[in-house]
Amino acid sequence: MIRNSLLSLIFIFVGQFLSGQSLVNSIGTSICDRFLLPEGFERIELETNEFGYFLRHLPLKSHNENVKYYNGEVKTNYNVYDAVIDLYIGKKNLHQCADAIMRLKAEHHWNQKEYEKIHFNFSNGKRVEYSEWMKGRRMIVNGNKTSWNNRSNPSNTYSDFWNYMELIFMYAGTASLEKEMEPVRIEEMKIGDVFIKGGYPGHAALVVDMAVDSETGEKLFLLGQSYMPAQDFQLLKNPNDSRISPWYRIDDSEILLTPEWRFTKDDLKRFAD
Repeated sequence: MIRNSLLSLIFIFVGQFLSGQSLVNSIGTSICDRFLLPEGFERIELETNEFGYFLRHLPLKSHNENVKYYNGEVKTNYNVYDAVIDLYIGKKNLHQCADAIMRLKAEHHWNQKEYEKIHFNFSNGKRVEYSEWMKGRRMIVNGNKTSWNNRSNPSNTYSDFWNYMELIFMYAGTASLEKEMEPVRIEEMKIGDVFIKGGYPGHAALVVDMAVDSETGEKLFLLGQSYMPAQDFQLLKNPNDSRISPWYRIDDSEILLTPEWRFTKDDLKRFAD
């Protein structure tokens, strides 16, 4: 495994050398600062209150920082990512693939004070709204039955928000999230869309940035993921084209191959609101 990882790193370096460019700015502290664009491309314009803007400006750990699991151990498969998001993931084995995506979506709305937009469904279909959680209500889970109960005082601290998210992590996942989302044609991709395959296990990866060539109309995108066991959210390498990695092309391919999962173009989904 070590030999294969070293060979992959060599191939990526050679590809960047031959293309005459490096697309990684090692001192960049956010996604848009760290990852440069291939010649001719420009980032798609966004308003400051959009989810895509929030994703594009996510803070990054130092260049070459390792992804860590929830227990502090280093992820052994280190050759799948180019950067690590600098956000707290908790101390429990909960912050996995779909969980990380739901967390980022919810955190954006929480920062915008759009609390009514924070809601997810449990695997049993029960919709759990953060606006109810803020009132001090708590979800009681008894087997497959769930119900609200008044258990706490109204509050909206970040700690309360995180406790809500950990409840969502426990009882939601790729299977429930996929059902909540709407299908999107690959040509209509936007930042914040999700490649998701629901299952036990399934997997999900989030589109965190996009760029376009104004002359040709060609589009590129960046992907991020968490994985199992719970771990830091990470920006994925492109195993298909080392010359533009970590950027991916939007093309006519039926298959999207990422370092740890194989999606189809029909797996692209969008949050309903």
